[in-house]
Amino acid sequence: MATDTKSKVGTGVGIAAILIWCLLPVAWIVSLSFKSQDAVTNGSPGFFPSSGGGAGFDNYQSVFQNDEFARSILNSIGISLIATVLSVIFATLAAYAIARLEFGAKTFVLTTALVIAMFPVVSLVGPLFDMWRTLGIYDSWLGLIIPYMSFTLPLAIWTLSAFFREIPWEMEQAAQVDGATSWQAFRKVIVPLAAPGVFTAAILTFFFAWNDFVFGISLTSTERARPIPAALSFFVGNDPFNRPASLLAAGAVVATVPIVIIVLFFQRKIVAGLTAGAVKG
Repeated sequence: MATDTKSKVGTGVGIAAILIWCLLPVAWIVSLSFKSQDAVTNGSPGFFPSSGGGAGFDNYQSVFQNDEFARSILNSIGISLIATVLSVIFATLAAYAIARLEFGAKTFVLTTALVIAMFPVVSLVGPLFDMWRTLGIYDSWLGLIIPYMSFTLPLAIWTLSAFFREIPWEMEQAAQVDGATSWQAFRKVIVPLAAPGVFTAAILTFFFAWNDFVFGISLTSTERARPIPAALSFFVGNDPFNRPASLLAAGAVVATVPIVIIVLFFQRKIVAGLTAGAVKG
């Protein structure tokens, strides 16, 4: 009993330490977003400002009243959703071909996809900048969707190919025996069974597109296509030497809320999608 008690206490302490380590920065940013700029400048201690130093929801109101930031929200939603849908469609088709078809370059394709996924993003900014200006897609949605897809497709292909390998080949053959075409068997049998993997690939793609800063700041010059992370860097305020930390914190909270909501609502599917493809039998 004593050993079990110590084990439970140790587990509780470990969980509490992990939660504090992970949630402390989030709590600090949220508290900072409710402080006034004077309270931040004067070094208001603790999570909450002293009397008279609170701004309440004024910072959030200022953030949403900023036309450039409001535009960046629409840009992030549109670009992320389009990149996610296209990546999932192409990755599903490619992963199915890799899992089901036999061809000599299969290992080469998977290795190349992995290398592309690990390629440093910063090294591509310069070439893409010149290329996009030449093609006329600089500072546009298309100019961000293409690089987002280039880096998310390999990861989505790896994730989905593992799921397709776990689906019994006999189920597709049975559908074809019943009169279904190859496309119908793929669409009505294989894809629904691989839904956890498809969902996981979509979530990972959306997260990458939503959180990207390097491409967003380098391949845009106006609010026409600038996403949220890049737009936050332009919150300089009236004094460029005294950044509005409270407004930045409010903007960061607004940018983080969609990701938190997605994780909270779909955490079980995300975990299932990340683990199911690795389970055999």
